[in-house]
Amino acid sequence: MKTNKYAFLGLCMAAASCAATFTGCEDFFEQDSNQLVYAEGGHLNQPTDTVYSMMGILQKMQAIADRTVLLGELRGDLVDLGVNTPADLRNLSLFNLSDSSNIYNQPRDYYAVINNCNYFIANADTAMRDNRNEMVFMREFAAAKTFRAWTYLQLVLAYGRVPFVTEPVLSSADLERDYPWVELSEICDYFINDLTPIADENIPLFTGLSTDNRLIFIPTKLLLGDLCLYANRYQEAASWYYRYISERNGEFSAYPVTTSAAAWGRNDDRYSSWSDGFSSLVTSEGYSNDGELITLIPCPTDIADPNYSQLLNIFSSTHDNEYDAPVAPSEALLELSRKQTYCNYSTEHEVTLVPADATEYPGDLRLYSVYNESSINYDHAYKPYQAISKNNSSNVHVYRRAMVYLRLAEALNRAGYPRFAFAILSTGVNDSIVRSDVLPYCHTAADSAYAQGFSFPESRYIVRRITPNASDVNTIGIHSRGSGWAEFNPEYAFPVAPEGTADTLQWQITRVEDLIIDECALETAFEGHRFGDLMRVAMRRGDPSYLADKIYARRGADATGVMQGLIARPLDDPHSWYMSWQGQIGY
Repeated sequence: MKTNKYAFLGLCMAAASCAATFTGCEDFFEQDSNQLVYAEGGHLNQPTDTVYSMMGILQKMQAIADRTVLLGELRGDLVDLGVNTPADLRNLSLFNLSDSSNIYNQPRDYYAVINNCNYFIANADTAMRDNRNEMVFMREFAAAKTFRAWTYLQLVLAYGRVPFVTEPVLSSADLERDYPWVELSEICDYFINDLTPIADENIPLFTGLSTDNRLIFIPTKLLLGDLCLYANRYQEAASWYYRYISERNGEFSAYPVTTSAAAWGRNDDRYSSWSDGFSSLVTSEGYSNDGELITLIPCPTDIADPNYSQLLNIFSSTHDNEYDAPVAPSEALLELSRKQTYCNYSTEHEVTLVPADATEYPGDLRLYSVYNESSINYDHAYKPYQAISKNNSSNVHVYRRAMVYLRLAEALNRAGYPRFAFAILSTGVNDSIVRSDVLPYCHTAADSAYAQGFSFPESRYIVRRITPNASDVNTIGIHSRGSGWAEFNPEYAFPVAPEGTADTLQWQITRVEDLIIDECALETAFEGHRFGDLMRVAMRRGDPSYLADKIYARRGADATGVMQGLIARPLDDPHSWYMSWQGQIGY
């Protein structure tokens, strides 16, 4: 099926020239714009050409930064509406997604990024070499391809079915071409093939930026992992995530989970105070070999800029929203956090499960680490006040370390290695853990060889379960970031199939997947990943009700009928998950 919608494609025609020259967007909608970017004859063959063109791409990404988070969270089950939530956000949350006047339903912004990338890819002189015979612009070329693929993935997750344009749209003749419609599977297949040859290219090196250059680019290996995960190519996905982890800091290096966590004192049997090593970990924007943050979209700091991030004003009480936060943690997230059993392990090697009624902070501590609820005196009256620290920055975070490990676990589990996946949650992994907890359950030589292909040397990945009191421990299970010493928790154990189960492995894979998705909620709530997580599981299980039931339970298991009544669209129909725009994108 093809589309030739002039109004739609005309939105992005002049994007390349506009972004790269920083001259504004007055001619953004003009169909006769023929400006080119920093080049005579349409070639990018000078450093200034590529630098400013790359900055133009980043500038255009600012327009889609907030909605990447909002579409992932408001369509999910971890946040709910506030008392005075603006209509556009309310409509996202309640799946009224066909309103083209909604400020978050603007596909032109995605195509502005894509068109900038298409122009760069078509015109960068990748054959040009320096005096060492090295290709000059391959890093920028690879970065542009990766930005384009990431943007297309966000676009298709938002709209489900989209026009596919891989050449720059710069003239009226370009508008008259027919462009195919594509869905998620086609996006994944195309860009897996497109990115694989350039996966080992290093990121560009720019100087003079206010944000560390290494944080503004999307690692191609991580995006390949995501594309393979959505495409159900699980062994490939796991390999890409592992390659990023093992290669991020160079050869013979490590990128461990670290032991940073929100945790009760080991010998505090009254649970009177806890330390918070989690909130600073997930909000820091510094770069280091041990840093949590991998990629962010740098956004303007000037509140008058149209691309200024509004996430702080959406997730927290501020003066700008008169201390009425538009969204809040959902009852489903509160219930999930409270039902986790915190396991303590004293310096005397005593295991204690913290009773839920022993403290005002029951269950997993990560939510309390990043979410605070109190009151504030405003306009001569006390009002409820909430702060969610994950979205306090003017920048929008895209990738971080724990998410990579969780997606590695998701891929390994579906590849047929649920014990390997569970170890990432419960103990953390190194080669010793793989030998003791994974290899004994590999029943073929091929399975054993595949599992051993993931090497986490004991000298660089020092697991707490093995040496709990060592000062150089740097690896714990992801669940231990908020639920204590998960490696010693008898209630957090690998699922055992009931006797008589016909397919034990498939049963285990399903149960471990449930644990992984719960862990994704506990670890990455408010970061924009939830709807994609639920979507992947629902699609691979062939069960749209998996996603629907989660969202209908947003206000708690006892209020599913209320939520179902508020959401007019039947979420067991996958077409209802997506936005549409004037009949020209979406279903």
